Amino acid sequence: MKLKATLALLFFAAYTKAQMPLLPSKHNLEKKVSIEVKDQRIAEVLQKIGRAGNFYFSYSGTLLKQDSLVSLNIRNSPVREVLNKLFNNKVDYTENGEYVILRYAANHFTIEPENITTAEKLYLISGFVIDTETGLKVKQASVYEKRLLQSTLTDNKGYFKLKFKGEHTEVILTASKETYRDTSLIFLSDIKIKPEAYRDQNDRTGNMGYGDIENSGIGRFFISSKQKIQSLNIPDFFANTPFQASFTPGLSSHGIMSSQVINKFSLNILGGYTAGTNGFEIAGLFNITKGDVKKMQVAGLFNQVGGSVNGIQVAGLINDVRGEKKGFQVAGLFNNVKKEAEGFQVAGLCNLAGKSMKGMQTAGLINITRKNFSGFQVGGVANIVSKDMDGVQIAGVLNYAKKMKGLQIGLINVADTLSGWSVGLLNFSKNGYHKISVYTNETVNTNISLKTGNANLYTILFVGMNASSQEKIKTVGVGMGHDFIFNKRLSLGLEITGQSLYMGSWDAANLLSRVQTNLQFQLFKGFAIFGGPAYAIYSGDAPAGSSAPGYKQNVVPSHHTSFGNATKGWIGFNAGITIM
Repeated sequence: MKLKATLALLFFAAYTKAQMPLLPSKHNLEKKVSIEVKDQRIAEVLQKIGRAGNFYFSYSGTLLKQDSLVSLNIRNSPVREVLNKLFNNKVDYTENGEYVILRYAANHFTIEPENITTAEKLYLISGFVIDTETGLKVKQASVYEKRLLQSTLTDNKGYFKLKFKGEHTEVILTASKETYRDTSLIFLSDIKIKPEAYRDQNDRTGNMGYGDIENSGIGRFFISSKQKIQSLNIPDFFANTPFQASFTPGLSSHGIMSSQVINKFSLNILGGYTAGTNGFEIAGLFNITKGDVKKMQVAGLFNQVGGSVNGIQVAGLINDVRGEKKGFQVAGLFNNVKKEAEGFQVAGLCNLAGKSMKGMQTAGLINITRKNFSGFQVGGVANIVSKDMDGVQIAGVLNYAKKMKGLQIGLINVADTLSGWSVGLLNFSKNGYHKISVYTNETVNTNISLKTGNANLYTILFVGMNASSQEKIKTVGVGMGHDFIFNKRLSLGLEITGQSLYMGSWDAANLLSRVQTNLQFQLFKGFAIFGGPAYAIYSGDAPAGSSAPGYKQNVVPSHHTSFGNATKGWIGFNAGITIM
């Protein structure tokens, strides 16, 4: 049976909508407040209203003119009435928990049905969305049924058409568009029309804090213009369903409403765009999620999430999370979390945490945390923590932390402040060691060394030579040490070193290891003297007297202990000065 709404009924609906007051909210908008201000900025006035009602306002920075001054004197009135007076009915309000969300909505429109058709298990509605002030038809407005998850956009002439299958006692159509106040019409089984000029507060969960996925490089490429317009028109309406399937973001079982739907199971053949996942989502190529992901998300190429992830996320190439992450994240190339992270990140090339992280990062190339890190970092080339590091860093080349409280193992370790341990060839910190020592011992009479690290553990790099025309020796070595600090002037250093001795030829291996203790006394700031006993172990495969002319022919002193044909040990000494 085909029915048409009469012209008189439409005029009555429009008049009723215009005159009908907003339905009362049970929450913050109906709290009564008193406020008296004179020539104050709008942002400050909103803060006072929020404190009076014990809630917060959320709004875009472009909504308010920061330099605008207002005056109000209102006693015991609902927050909604205060806001209407403050913004002259040009702002729309929704509630999300302890937040009142403000949205610019100076314009008003209505839904004018043209054709309503009902049949067995079929309901078809078409019509126009019209600006109530200008009478012009509004293009690219979202018209949707929240419960049935059916939606469309008006064309350039403001026209829409929706078809619903099944038996329905009522169909509620809502029209939404940026800068317009939402409007709804209820179509009952006997085709009565009831206008609604308010938002359903309980149905709107808000998308506060979500990253702007649609304007990212990936979003601009994969998300259609219709879906972007839909998100602008109805930014904070979301629904929950058990299942969705899509071939691409534009070809989904939920149509262009897919970006407003949170699913328990989502199957995307090539790729999909959804509001969120509270279960399991899998894609042959990619998943793009406007909101949060809970439990598990798997994609052949990449996952991009505008909200937070709590669970397991696996991608062949890239995981990109604009909110927080808790759980396990694995990517062939790159993991990125814009906010706080907790759990594990494993990537073939790079892991990035935009704020602080607790857990473990493992990457073939580099791990980066922009704030504090607590846990374990393993990087093939480098680990970087921009603030405090409490844990372990292991890298093939470089470790950096602004304040290091744990252990660093790498070729080069850098920290602004080091209170832990650094193990590497070079260990630099502002409060650590930068010591240059010149010293002598029983084997090589002239040596110079560089000590970096701190008292807990420092690295020694040194070179030396015998200043002699007939008994030359050249040497290079590395070692590590620990200082026992007695007071500001006196300390005892325990060191282990290993060095190679060159005596005119590289054909023979001449290796010398030493364990030495140095009693160190600071004469004045920046200058110390030291000395102490050492025990040396020499291992060489060249017979005595085989060194090149002018080089020492036998480094083993007469007072030695033999540990075999090629290994000898003896007691020696070490003495010198240190510049700090």
